Parts: sequence; structure tokens; C-alpha cells
Amino acid sequence: MKERRELQLKAFERLLDVMDELREKCPWDRKQTNESLRANTIEETYELCEAITNNDEINIKKELGDLLLHIVFYAKIGSEKGSFDIADVCDALCDKLIFRHPHVFGEAVANSAGQVEKSWEEIKLKEKGGNKTVLGGVPTALPALVKAYRIQDKARNVGFDWENREDVWDKVREEISEFEEEINCGDADKIEAEFGDLLFSLINAGRLYKINPENALERTNQKFTRRFNYVEKCLTEQGKSFKESNLTEMDALWDEAKNKGL
Repeated sequence: MKERRELQLKAFERLLDVMDELREKCPWDRKQTNESLRANTIEETYELCEAITNNDEINIKKELGDLLLHIVFYAKIGSEKGSFDIADVCDALCDKLIFRHPHVFGEAVANSAGQVEKSWEEIKLKEKGGNKTVLGGVPTALPALVKAYRIQDKARNVGFDWENREDVWDKVREEISEFEEEINCGDADKIEAEFGDLLFSLINAGRLYKINPENALERTNQKFTRRFNYVEKCLTEQGKSFKESNLTEMDALWDEAKNKGL
């Protein structure tokens, strides 16, 4: 264990040395800024998420490396500005982890993940420089679906949640009814608002049943893509385009793809 830790520290030191060399000698690396790296950082994060979704261990390792490069890069830029360096980043993270885990590093007791989650938001509100409100820690730039889940989860952590998860279905049915009413009225703005309420209630239902909506939707995206690609492939083999086919033919191929387990 000790030998492996030494190897890990040497590997991290090597990465810092490589970053220093790149920043000094590579024209492309030398011109990068926080702003120029931002879009690539988002892309690398999504590529890591894709590898995780596919349970692709080789690419998880690769994409973790790409993301780690960005972390080191931002820290290098911070050090050049005299704002912070990688040591400050690591120390701040360690301090936060220790503060948020009093059941590990202090005298608090937590015997289950649920007990940890229950005290999590209270601890964050007490944290120096931390969130001033319960929902203050939800990044405004998050995609709407992910943001909805995080908002609901944070509200749950302070006790604002359904007492019985089965009750959420009454809310879902209520939102479906209100959505249908607005469709019949034809007011586009209200239709969109009610559709948002319906989506929010479905995300809430997923959360209550331990389903991550982002993961669930991505599974369906991939399933739809596989089946649609099968339909397209079969039509191509028949010498047809989508325009030359009809919905009945496409539905039959879709069912065929479904029966094949695609």
C-alpha cells in the first residue's frame, strides 16, 4: 500500500512537471486561458459521462486523465496569476471533506448513508464561505433536467419531501390533467409552463423511486438510436429511403428491432 502511494505521488508530480514544460514551451498551451479552456472542459466532462454510461473502463481511465489535465491546467494558470496553485486546490478540498464528514473526522455519529445525507445540507450552511441558502449550491448553468433533480434532492435533505412516495403519482396525474387543459385552450406560453411542471413531477417520481432521470433518459436515447438505426439499415438494404417508405413499414421494422432485443 505504501509503495503504491509513493507511485501515485510520483505520477502526480510527473504530471505537474509535464504541465510546467507545456506551459513554458508549447505555443498552444502557453496561449490558453480559463475562458479558452472552458468549452473543452465541458466536452471532456461529457465524454467521461459517456464512458461511465457505457461501463467502458478503458475510456473511463482515458477521460479521467483528460479531465485531470484541465484541473492541473486551471491550477497552473491560477499560480501564474498569484491567485492559487494545485496545493491550494487540494488543501481546500481536504478541508471541505473533513468539515463535511464529522462522523469520520470528528465525534458525530452516522451509521447509514441516509443519516449522512440528512445532515449534509445543514453542515454546508454552516460552512465558512459556503451556501447561504439550501438551494444556493445548485449551479445555475446545469442542464434543466439535472438541475431539477438536484433542486429536489436538496429540498429532501432538509425534510421538504413527500411523506409517502406513492403520493407523488397524484401530483403527476394532476399535472397531466392541467397540461391537457392548456393544450385545449391553445395558449402556447401556458402549455410550455404546464409541460415543465409535468416534467418536474416525473423527475420527482424518479427520484423517489431511486431512479436518476438523466441516466434513465440516456438509456432510452441509446435504445431509440439503436432501433432507429436498424430501421434505416433495413430500408437501405431494400433500396428505399424514408421518403419512399410509409409509417406501417417503419413500425414493422421497429417491432422487429425490438424483438431482436435492440
